Amino acid sequence: MSQLTESPAWKALQAHFDEVKNVHMRDLFAQDERRFQKFSTKMDDILLDFSKNRITDKTFELLVNLAREREVEQWRDRMMSGEPINISEFRPALHTALRNRSNTPVMVDGENVMPKVNRVLEQIRYFSERVRGGHYRGYSGHLITDVVNIGIGGSDLGPHVVCDAMKPYAQRGMNVHFVSNVDPTHLTEILKFVQPESTLFIISSKSFTTQETMLNAHSARDWFVKLTGNQKAVARHFVAVTTNQQAAADFGILPENMFEFWDWVGGRYSLWSAIGLPIVLYLGMERFEAMLEGAHAMDLHFANTPLEKNIPVILALLGIWYNNFYDAQSHAVMAYNQYLRRLPAHLQQLDMESNGKTIDRNGNRVDYLTGPIIWGETGSNCQHAFFQLLHQGTKPVPADFLAPAQSNNPLGEQHCILLSNFFAQTRALMQGKTEAEARAELEAAGMDEDKIREVLPHKIFEGNKPTNSIIFEKLDPRTMGAILAMYEHKVFVQGIIWNINSFDQWGVEYGKQLADDIYVCLHEKGDASCYDSSTRGLIEHAMNLNFTD
Repeated sequence: MSQLTESPAWKALQAHFDEVKNVHMRDLFAQDERRFQKFSTKMDDILLDFSKNRITDKTFELLVNLAREREVEQWRDRMMSGEPINISEFRPALHTALRNRSNTPVMVDGENVMPKVNRVLEQIRYFSERVRGGHYRGYSGHLITDVVNIGIGGSDLGPHVVCDAMKPYAQRGMNVHFVSNVDPTHLTEILKFVQPESTLFIISSKSFTTQETMLNAHSARDWFVKLTGNQKAVARHFVAVTTNQQAAADFGILPENMFEFWDWVGGRYSLWSAIGLPIVLYLGMERFEAMLEGAHAMDLHFANTPLEKNIPVILALLGIWYNNFYDAQSHAVMAYNQYLRRLPAHLQQLDMESNGKTIDRNGNRVDYLTGPIIWGETGSNCQHAFFQLLHQGTKPVPADFLAPAQSNNPLGEQHCILLSNFFAQTRALMQGKTEAEARAELEAAGMDEDKIREVLPHKIFEGNKPTNSIIFEKLDPRTMGAILAMYEHKVFVQGIIWNINSFDQWGVEYGKQLADDIYVCLHEKGDASCYDSSTRGLIEHAMNLNFTD
């Protein structure tokens, strides 16, 4: 057995789970008029209501005990002070330094990294203001009206979710597009809608060797040169976010248009760095800084708030409760805001790439479940898609519901109806519908007894389905920053409790390795006999279908 599952706090939770696993939330609410007050907390205007969870006072106390026993507070302080907690890559995980608006020193190998962070922020400010103000133009004098970000993973998902979410704050006449997939269709379809003389391409790759990104970058450059007939103009229309300045220069990018970030910035935590350049071009530096301020406010909340009132910690502990004790292998995220439609995709990478691990920090295989499957959709669309499974399915699915109190686009009664659905769904999932209640409804509708007996079983809802409700005043840059930082810290806390390194992703690297080998075989129409029969058969079938390179 592992150190975690043999720990006193874990054993206490297991014994408690056996006592309360069949308790219904409907009864817990009936027994305690102050349940909402006890099980809710705030940071600025962000309210977390976690009262609709299968917990009692004792459950919550034991979960907090687990966090303390696993030294969450100490690990939090180690991360934020710049210690190399990414043990398999021997480096810090200092995304919090990128949004350190207090500008307090953060030391890495004896050096305060804040001057570097501030220097790059000023470089981004200068460049973005010139582009947005019309001083930096295309090679033929045209204003830059379209920004195409070429990246993948964190170099795509983070900036993409922010630009989608912050559309109400974008500069009029400025459009941003994201290319990530190596499928040529992705780039081709975007290039149909932009003109070379007014388009700026951002190549986001730490190493400037990422296969998918560089293939798309070279294809975009070829398209640009073919249409303009001007190789030298590449320097005017392509910029790079990278640590590999020589490779960027070889591509044709000027040194002043290279934006640096560092090894201690993980990809899925990188939108706060120069990877956020498309955000700044789209929204402006002032709004990007408001995002940084919101994230920093959440960092301070995470660092200074007692665990019992600490939003990221509470979300993490509830996730542990369902993942490891109720065997809930997935977690749903429902944002009742159309601008947040990309949030589940961003959180999938953040959570599943961070905590999808079977090996702990000591190199041992874990004997408990780690990261859950993250999925979701926008409300109220999701209610007409997969909510049937949430309400009456056989799988436990804890869920987060997020919503703003105010809409960015007031339109008649629609936002009121949206929030009504938000509140109704979490209530329905919690309380369910008993047989007596279902029968009373059918009788009130005038249904005869024979039909009631036939229909009644299908109208019963067990309820007792856990949800967290996260409500904020309005979706603006500051709130967006705080929400994203909230989820980053939640994932970190769970990784600490599970004793895994949340900051590497060797599984991703292995798939890339194999793809490089197979590419040689496909590209050169080579011998596939070295592969297993399935892979060999698939390669040969593709070749027989006149595969084209």
